[in-house]
Order: sequence, then C-alpha cells, then structure tokens
Amino acid sequence: MAHRLLLRRIWTLSAKEIRCLPASTASVASSSFSTSSFSTSPQSATARVFLLSPSRTPPRSLPHTFSRAVSFNVQDHDDFTERVINSELPVLVDFHAQWCGPCKILGPRLEKAVAKQKGRVAMAKVDIDDHTDLAIEYGVSAVPTVIAIRGGDVVDQFVGIKDDDELESFVSKVIGQ
Repeated sequence: MAHRLLLRRIWTLSAKEIRCLPASTASVASSSFSTSSFSTSPQSATARVFLLSPSRTPPRSLPHTFSRAVSFNVQDHDDFTERVINSELPVLVDFHAQWCGPCKILGPRLEKAVAKQKGRVAMAKVDIDDHTDLAIEYGVSAVPTVIAIRGGDVVDQFVGIKDDDELESFVSKVIGQ
C-alpha cells in the first residue's frame, strides 16, 4: 500500500518539482519513477519521507512543557480526606454538577484564579451527584458552591457565580488567612 502511494505521488510530480529536489533525492525519485523498484538505502527512505510530505519541509517537534494540574476530581470519601482535609495547602472545594450551567461557567474561571497563585492553593472538584454524602456533610444546598478548607476546617465559602476579580480576591483572602 505504501509503495502504491509513493508511486502515485511520484507520478504526480512534475519535472519542475523533481528538478527542485536535492540532487540525491531527485536521482532516487527519477530512478524510482522509471524502474518502479524500491531500495532500502537511507537515501531512498529520505526520498520517500520528503516526497510524501505535502509541505516539503522537515517535521518540527513541539516544545515540551510540563505543568502541574491546577485541580483534581475527588474520587471518594477517603480521597477527599487524604487530599483535602489532610492537605498542607488551603484547598478550594468546588461542589458542582454536570447538568448545572453556572457550574460550567464558574469552574474554568476558578481554575484560572487558582493557577495564578502558582501552587499556594489547591482546588478539588466534587460532583454532587456522585458524592452526595460529601455535599450533605458540608451543607451544600445549591450549586455551584465553593468552600475553602484549611487544615481540615472550613474558613470561607460562597454560592453562585462571581466575576474574575471577585474570584481572585476570594482566593487571595483564603491564602492570606
């Protein structure tokens, strides 16, 4: 199959395109064109890659960036205890639901505000449909509800949507307490 694709590509090359190719590649392309045979030489492999590339430029690698997760989803009550209650950092707990429109608006904004703090605060997401026991335990009666927990104690909370400035001041206040 690969041979057919290569032959099709070579057949569609005009004489002008073949003349523009580097000398070693052009000779391989013209010999492949006339004999329809393929060798396993490094030049042949280079020609195949070069001829099949639509832009005729070598592929670029993407820069590698490593970033820590800003937030995490709570899996169960034990996970909540371990990652939220026993956390060294203050944790913002976002109680949300999949069906909640305001939750879908608040979530990314809250993650952005937490990311600006560069690791001084964590964010836990709790789906109230999956973890009803946690929602009841913390008195969540409406979503979205955000509760700030430090050292296992609730230090602040709000219900509903806030704009970006209010979220940043809320996060800053939680860190500064």
